[in-house]
Parts: sequence; C-alpha cells; structure tokens
Amino acid sequence: MCRPQGTITISQKIHPTAIVDSSASLDNNVEVGAYSIIDADVKIGDGCRISNHVTLRSGVSFGNDCSIFPCAVIGEIPQDLKFKGEDSKINIGSNVTVREYVTIHRATSARGKTIIGNSCYLMAYSHVAHDCVLGKEVTLVNGVHLGGCVDIEDYAFVSGNVVIHQFTKIGRHAFIGGGYRVVQDVPPYIMAAKEPLTFTGVNLVGLKRAGFSNEVLRNLKEAYRLLYKSSLNVSQALDEIRKTLPDTEEIKNVLSFVKNSERGII
Repeated sequence: MCRPQGTITISQKIHPTAIVDSSASLDNNVEVGAYSIIDADVKIGDGCRISNHVTLRSGVSFGNDCSIFPCAVIGEIPQDLKFKGEDSKINIGSNVTVREYVTIHRATSARGKTIIGNSCYLMAYSHVAHDCVLGKEVTLVNGVHLGGCVDIEDYAFVSGNVVIHQFTKIGRHAFIGGGYRVVQDVPPYIMAAKEPLTFTGVNLVGLKRAGFSNEVLRNLKEAYRLLYKSSLNVSQALDEIRKTLPDTEEIKNVLSFVKNSERGII
C-alpha cells in the first residue's frame, strides 16, 4: 500500500491490499476496503467509506460522509470519441451513496466537470456519463443510464432501467417511471411514463411528502393543464400561465424550464 504523505491519520482504516497513490488526499475517519485503487489527485472528505474493489481515478473529489460500495468505478475517461485526454474532473458532494458496479465518467472539454450533488443515491449498475450534472438528492434506481451532458435537477427520481439521451434535462421533483426511454426534456414537478414518454400528471405524492402546500399543488395542476390538456400550443400556454397564475417560485421554475428547453419537452 502506498500511503499519502502527511494525510493518513490513526483514525483511518485502510486495508493492506488497497493501493493509494502518494498524492491522494484522505481526510479523517476514511475507510478504504480490500483491493481498492485510489489514483493521484483524488480527494476524499471526512468520514467517507470506500468499500472493497473500488476504483477511483485521477481528478475525483468527494465531500464528507460518502459511501462507495464494491466494484464502483469513478473517474474513468469518457466514452466520447472526441475526448483527447484533456484535464477534467468529477466533483461529488457530501452524503452521496454509490452502490455496486456504478460507473461515473470524467468530463470532456465541453464542461470540464461531471457533478454529483449532495445526498444523491446512485443504485447498482447505474451509469453517469461525461459532463452530466446532478443536483441534490437525485435518485437513480438500478440500471439507469445517462448519456453525456444530461442535467438532472434537485430531488428528481429516475426509476429502474431508464435510459436518458444526451443533452436531455430533467426538472426538479420530477418522477420518471421504470423502463422508459427519455429523448426530450422532462419538466419539473411532474410524473412521466408510457411509450413514447409523456406527461401523466403532477407528482402529487412526491410533492406532498416534500411538504408542498395544497395551494402550490393546485397552481401546478393548473399550469400543467394549460400546457398538456388545453387546446393551446406551448407558447400560448406559457402566456396564459403568466397571466392567470401567481408568480410563485414553482411557477417561475416551470416557465423558465419550458422556455429554455432546447430538445423540447415531452
């Protein structure tokens, strides 16, 4: 085992078969399991637990109290043929859980960083491609695959075996049903299912659990009725929402997301 100079403390537990580069930085109370490999320029925050057979490549940084389960590979080069070895990073927040066989790839020059926000939960066999950005408390269930440059906003929930096309955006508090293919943007606060993927209602259960008021839920239901259930086109629906609904944070989020969608909304 190669020990980082001046960064290992007595409170750390590093298995003797682990390989830790001398330039890696490990804070207090870090555990590293058997046969794990930690490359140069890796930074691991306080209280992180790196299980056995984990691979952490150069340029990866963790916040505090993350749990990385066996056979996860984080920081490998992207599967992008345009990648020419440019310097890039992966920034992972605090309290993040990465389960077995998850893969997270370094960014390209397009964005320079792949970002996983605080308290995200990436379940087994999920894949986060280059330049993706996940907000806080995002859940990817088993087998979710993200293409490059996918953006997923805070509190979104993506069910098992969903595949998401590159450059797609998923709004905050959105819920995507299992086994579907996502090729257009999914607006915030909604549920999406069926083939092709479509709006199936406001995510009422998730929003109630998150503490949203009945008034907020009524406003969101009306906003999405105008977008999806009226005779108005998208531009007309947005105008009507601006005219008839209160200027709340949630309505602003809906208007901004739809207006700025580049792939179009489902």
